[in-house]
Amino acid sequence: MRGAAGVPVEMARTYIDTADRHSLFYRRVRSGFRNAGIHVVDTPKNASAIFFIASDETGQRVLSVSARNVPTEFEVYYSISYRLSAGKSVLLPLRTQTLIRDYTWDETLVLGKEKEENLLREAIVDDLLRIILIQLSGL
Repeated sequence: MRGAAGVPVEMARTYIDTADRHSLFYRRVRSGFRNAGIHVVDTPKNASAIFFIASDETGQRVLSVSARNVPTEFEVYYSISYRLSAGKSVLLPLRTQTLIRDYTWDETLVLGKEKEENLLREAIVDDLLRIILIQLSGL
């Protein structure tokens, strides 16, 4: 049976279980679930489902360097592992999603490039949230 936005009715009251309640991904999932009509509860005892974030990690890596050994290209990644359960039923087994974006680096534009990195990270998280909502609508 389907509820709001095509998500399972078991998710009507969902608790988001995570070790880091300040991560960008957690904040976006919480607001994304609310926008999809899922009531996010503050304790697992009030929940009909538990969305467990097993890992939530982000970072950047150097992709290329100049002849002077100065980084010229970076990639930003965001990787998450999650599962969804309702009571003793596993609605969505543990899954891992990793998205990567790359950008060029110019040492004369440091402030602008840092902002670009943050915007890329936010866009990656929005894409991860869309993937999760699509998966949930298919349950």
